[in-house]
Amino acid sequence: MSVSATPQAPAKASFKFPFWAQIITGLVLGVLFGWLAKSQDISWLKTTLEQVGDIFVQLLKLAVAPLVFFAILVSITNLRKVNNAARLASRTLLWFMITSLIAVGIGLAIGLLTNPGAGTGLTPQDGKLPKKTGSWIDFLTGIVPTDVVTPFTELNVLQIVFMAAVAGIAALQLGAKAQPVLSLAESVLELLQKALWWVIRLAPIGTVGLIGTAIATYGWDLIGKYATFTADVYAGSALVMFGVYPLLLATVAKVNPIQFFKGAWPAIQLAFVSRSSVGTMPVTQKVTERLGVPKEYASFAVPFGATTKMDGCAAIYPALAAIFIAQIFDVQLGIKEYILIAFVSVVGSAATAGLTGATVMLTLTLSTLGLPLEGVGLLMAIDPILDMMRTATNVAGQAVVPVIVSAREGILDKEAYEAASSSPLDERPAVAVAA
Repeated sequence: MSVSATPQAPAKASFKFPFWAQIITGLVLGVLFGWLAKSQDISWLKTTLEQVGDIFVQLLKLAVAPLVFFAILVSITNLRKVNNAARLASRTLLWFMITSLIAVGIGLAIGLLTNPGAGTGLTPQDGKLPKKTGSWIDFLTGIVPTDVVTPFTELNVLQIVFMAAVAGIAALQLGAKAQPVLSLAESVLELLQKALWWVIRLAPIGTVGLIGTAIATYGWDLIGKYATFTADVYAGSALVMFGVYPLLLATVAKVNPIQFFKGAWPAIQLAFVSRSSVGTMPVTQKVTERLGVPKEYASFAVPFGATTKMDGCAAIYPALAAIFIAQIFDVQLGIKEYILIAFVSVVGSAATAGLTGATVMLTLTLSTLGLPLEGVGLLMAIDPILDMMRTATNVAGQAVVPVIVSAREGILDKEAYEAASSSPLDERPAVAVAA
């Protein structure tokens, strides 16, 4: 017996403004308003742009601490639903390290070829000590919090990750007794992600403020002063994102790289604007699942990557910045120093913790090499411009690795991967059809 569906009136065609187009429009308006505020010295416009950008970033940061805690906690406990969980986790970490090594190698090669510190006109006197610094002692002792409140109030993501990991492992050990807590954690995580999706919808407006402020504050003259270094960071990041990642996808995962960017682009463009891997995490996880990565594995790999996988901030940028600062301060770097840069990039990348900026990671690198920490001050002015491309590269890597591991382990849904072409932000809920 067949049941015929009630005829429906054809839906009226409506103009749809895709999210990616909204972001592009925000970028264009931000550059226009920023240039106007700078060239015409319109103080109220500059203030307005700064306030709009600050509010957007504050809204993202508001969710960071609880989002990281519950995402890591739930992701660890979700591994119990995955076959060969330990193998998947170890392979994920291995590929994080491999891609970080490749990225830092590219950063060093570009820096050695272009000499970004030469001809800038900058001197050691232009530098200044950063407000936040990082050292191996701080890094190691800073993992374990002194109490459970301070990491959340001071937004120490590394300590939050530590507490979440301990709680997740303890929950796995308790088994069924921990189920009520896990159910609550999953509900809270869904609530936080829902709220963050509302903030993400404001990204086009936030883009206007963030880009406009960067242009109005720094202008093109400052960018010109750092032209070689800026070009190096963008070129290195682009080479990793559009060269290394597609090559790994094609040769190791044996999937179509173009299809990856079709599916992952919403997360990459949001990362470029927001400059926050953690703030982008819900979108990154959604696009990773749409690319055919099993949800149980994606819910572990993406939060893990959002706090530790930083090819832009922790590999390419510190390598180039170390060469730049060494040239300004007339310090010679040798093979030992380059090996140390690679070591710090692989082991210390968790110090960046997915937040806007990479100052702690850079100071960690400089202190390891014995370079003056005042060199960080040379790069602070240009940092927001650089951070956009760095974060986009971070997020692309955070989506690439789960796809590679899933493909290698034979758990990637190839049909879903090939179908992932539309932005998840533009999707409407599917309508059930009676049959």
